[in-house]
Amino acid sequence: MDLNRLYPIVRPRPCPRGHARRGVAKFTTFASILRHPVGGPVDQGTRAPGVHEKLGIHSILLHEARVLASFPNTGSSAMTVSRALTFSLLIATSTAALSQTDDPLKAAAQKAIQTNPEVTARFNAFRAASNEVDVARGAYYPRVDLNADVGRSRDSIDTRSPKDQSLSRTGVGVSLTQLLWDGQLTQSEVSRFGHARSSRYFEFIEATEQTALEASRAYYDVLRFRRLVLLAEDNYVQHKVSHDQIQNRFKAGVGRGVDVEQAAARLALAETNLSTETANLHDVVARYQRVVGEAPPAQLTLGAGLTQGMPASASEVQTQATLRNAGISAAVENLRALRSQSEGQRSAFQPRVEARARGSEGHNLNGLQDQRREAAAEVVLSWNLFNGGSDQARVRQFADLVTQAADLRDRTCRDARQTASIAFNDTLKLVEQLRYLERNVVAIERARDAYRQQFEIGQRSLLDLLNAENEVYTARRAYANAEHELRIAYVRTHAATNTLTAALGLSRIDTGALPDDNWNAGDDAAARCPITAAPLATTSREELDARAKALSEARPGVTPTPATKAQVAR
Repeated sequence: MDLNRLYPIVRPRPCPRGHARRGVAKFTTFASILRHPVGGPVDQGTRAPGVHEKLGIHSILLHEARVLASFPNTGSSAMTVSRALTFSLLIATSTAALSQTDDPLKAAAQKAIQTNPEVTARFNAFRAASNEVDVARGAYYPRVDLNADVGRSRDSIDTRSPKDQSLSRTGVGVSLTQLLWDGQLTQSEVSRFGHARSSRYFEFIEATEQTALEASRAYYDVLRFRRLVLLAEDNYVQHKVSHDQIQNRFKAGVGRGVDVEQAAARLALAETNLSTETANLHDVVARYQRVVGEAPPAQLTLGAGLTQGMPASASEVQTQATLRNAGISAAVENLRALRSQSEGQRSAFQPRVEARARGSEGHNLNGLQDQRREAAAEVVLSWNLFNGGSDQARVRQFADLVTQAADLRDRTCRDARQTASIAFNDTLKLVEQLRYLERNVVAIERARDAYRQQFEIGQRSLLDLLNAENEVYTARRAYANAEHELRIAYVRTHAATNTLTAALGLSRIDTGALPDDNWNAGDDAAARCPITAAPLATTSREELDARAKALSEARPGVTPTPATKAQVAR
């Protein structure tokens, strides 16, 4: 839809002067929102950046509709149709925008966790570990072997006549072996592989969360650098306009050559910034393709951020990370698996007892003439009495491996705690920073506009104007970075507490039977990972303001006179 063509049709011309100006301003804001989806560039002259992201596009559009609907009725049928058309358009657009919120992000993350090789590799490792448990359980069951042989044997016995004898023999037999005791080696192996299976499961969950995090980060980075490219393009256009104006003045004989050189230098810098942002966009698009498996869509929306389900405090986020983080759970299960394997090594000091039964039938069985059948049942005990000290060394080896696994568990817990704390603090910090950055953008844009007007009448130098243009670009760029970093911080916090896939509404690959829902670390929880919020001693803003006031009063200055105040106000 061409909004530039639509605008003259729906603009309420018959309204009183004040209402008409308000309607034009409001509809201009609405048009800028439609041209640029949430998170896209916004006309800074009509709306402060970030306002529509905070309020939500649906609420804003409904507000615009109510404003237009509140215009006085002048009795004009054209006006009535115009208001109805505008109101319907706003409601339809707001509903469509609301229905599409966060869909591209969810689709990208869902495709990533279903097709990313890292996730599928972890899933196949989990399936292999499940089969390994069945391998270990097989030792509980009897072993049945079928044996068959055919051949010719020759022997020599001095007490027999004839002394030498040669026989042809055939035979077929079945043997059964049942383990009775192995020093609980089989039990330890089943327990070991069971814990290894749980460890592979939690590693799969962690890979799913991390892949969803990487997909979300790549999604927001594509959005971020698309916006930065637009800002760099606008920055280039502004410098190009200034350069051409200065060059025309110089050619007309009313400008200085040094001004042309300054403008050319700043234009070259703007071109460099545009080239850099374009290269950065290429890199994040390539990363998006690696994580998600396809190129990002042409239209992406920023969304409101995953603020639902966020922890309420720093201590709460550390508690949730310690209890829910899949990486910590995997480390605990790995410790348990090694402990079971260590216990199994002690079976080497105990006897192995088996019950065996066999039966055979054939001709000249076992090389004995005319023997046709044989059957036997026995209990066999084997016990190693000396093995060169290898068994004792192996027990010490696995004791050290268990200690190492406990160290890795504690390190994983500390890493998860740090990651969660930093991510949560980033959400608080960026929310505060966005307020200051928004005020900075608005203020520097006003200053830039004033500098441009003063430059036109000769009250400001070209350098002042070019510096103001660069400050506007830097401020807008800082705001765009902070806005996207805030969304990423929310995602990072959810990933650290193992709630990202749930927050996005994603479905994992079906793993079949899962570990017990009541799983907990119990006594195997991290011993050197205290859940305490890091103390942060900072100076209050009131104290800083008091120090600034004291410093200002201590410095010698000129007391402003009423005439000076009036001049400054002008």
